[in-house]
Amino acid sequence: MSSEKSQAAQPEAVMEDVQSRPDTRNIKIDKVGVKDIRYPITVMDKAREAQRTVASVNMYVDLPHHYKGTHMSRFIEVLSHHRDSISTQSIPVMLSDMKKRLNAATAHLELTFPYFIEKKAPVSGAVSLMEYTCSLFGSQDGGELDLTVGVTVPITTLCPCSKEISSFGAHNQRGLVKAVVRYSKFFWMEDLIRLVETSCSSEVFSLLKRSDEKYVTEAAYENPMFVEDVVREVAVRLLADDTFTWFSIAAENFESIHNHSAYAYIEHRRA
Repeated sequence: MSSEKSQAAQPEAVMEDVQSRPDTRNIKIDKVGVKDIRYPITVMDKAREAQRTVASVNMYVDLPHHYKGTHMSRFIEVLSHHRDSISTQSIPVMLSDMKKRLNAATAHLELTFPYFIEKKAPVSGAVSLMEYTCSLFGSQDGGELDLTVGVTVPITTLCPCSKEISSFGAHNQRGLVKAVVRYSKFFWMEDLIRLVETSCSSEVFSLLKRSDEKYVTEAAYENPMFVEDVVREVAVRLLADDTFTWFSIAAENFESIHNHSAYAYIEHRRA
């Protein structure tokens, strides 16, 4: 019994920090870290203050040439500490924590997650949740900070050419618009999503009654748009808001009568 107590009282053996061993190849690594972590987080919600979701997370730092490796567990510690309040305001804090804990000059953080917004059908008012894919990207290099927010929004477009040349009807298709922005002041992701949804032939709903289907079908028919029209319309609306200092817009239509997708892309930096 006394022997067991004696063994339990002994201090834990000090283990060597292998990652901190020197490396003689004299090659700096630009990004090293953890990728594709699935992790529960809480993000800001315009209607309900907060929303819980599950993000796919990438976290990287640079590694000086004289270190053999980085400490992977410290990335997870930073993420765990901040997971209950993820926002554009908290990203800079997380980047600073990564640099400090990993003794790095640069840090990169990428979060992509499903985000749900309650929508009402246009005629019946039937309520359902609509899913969007959102992302928060941040990088800090010394004192320079770069933050971007992205949203991927499902849309419907109706082909102007098909409508023009057909005696009746016109083909339409679902599509996705991905808008990524840099910004000078706070904005809600919901507002960016709404800006995209109102820049197409018709928005997409997860629940529609017959009266709603009639409405969105006819609305799309009265508002035909090429994929080029969509990216230009989104750009016009982003340019009208001085919140956004840079943006990229990518639209892809999954064609209903062609064996390919239609694609258009715009990138713009405000002068």
